[in-house]
Amino acid sequence: MAFFGKVVLITGAASGIGKATAVMFAKAGAKLSLTDCNSEELQKVGKECELIGKNKPLLIIAELTNDDEFEKIFHETIANFSSLDVLINNAGTIGRGNIENVVLETFDKIMKINVRAAFRLISLSVPYLAKTKGVVINISSIFSRVCVPEALMYCMSKSTVDHMTNCLAVDLAKYGIRVNSINPGPVKTNLLQNDGINSAQIEMHHQNYIKNCPLKRMAEPEEIANAISFLCSDSASFITGINLIIDGGMHLRLSAS
Repeated sequence: MAFFGKVVLITGAASGIGKATAVMFAKAGAKLSLTDCNSEELQKVGKECELIGKNKPLLIIAELTNDDEFEKIFHETIANFSSLDVLINNAGTIGRGNIENVVLETFDKIMKINVRAAFRLISLSVPYLAKTKGVVINISSIFSRVCVPEALMYCMSKSTVDHMTNCLAVDLAKYGIRVNSINPGPVKTNLLQNDGINSAQIEMHHQNYIKNCPLKRMAEPEEIANAISFLCSDSASFITGINLIIDGGMHLRLSAS
């Protein structure tokens, strides 16, 4: 897919799906605004994208638990590029816990990063995306549709992302803005590691994912990036309001169990 000259804002761009998506758009000629709370890793991604795409990305270090950071990300992007074509709300956190041991601070953090940040960035972007007939992609999860032990707050947040996506697809269609979500299953990222889960537990989780996945493997981040590229392209010009599951069939196995 070619995105020459298109301005693309990606949150959570320092690793995993965000990094793979940034590299893919860099190869396709896009102008990138990349944000993450991990400064060191974001700098590495920025350098890689610059070498591949020949355009120097705008790098914004931001912590999405802070409301003021939403404004900073958006305003620095517009100040640098003056327009916006694609917004990819990829930043996310998982968090552990159930209704019996929930910590409200954890609940608030998950909702701020997974839902509130996306909501606010979309609201700020509407006037600019309306001018370019732009695209919003929200990164959700198959766990918006299935119940997972000790992941109540994460599942709730991703269900909210899905329904927000659907509602905004209707609300923003009058401007020609398309809004879709991607619902990955198990992907080779550092999401669990960032949540403080130890390597032994992560391996156990991964093996359980593979056991329940009909294709018997985890996805590569680039496979999710490919779907994002398609939904942002002119080839998907009549697609809006979908929650696209990319999980190797895992949701079918889980829903039947």
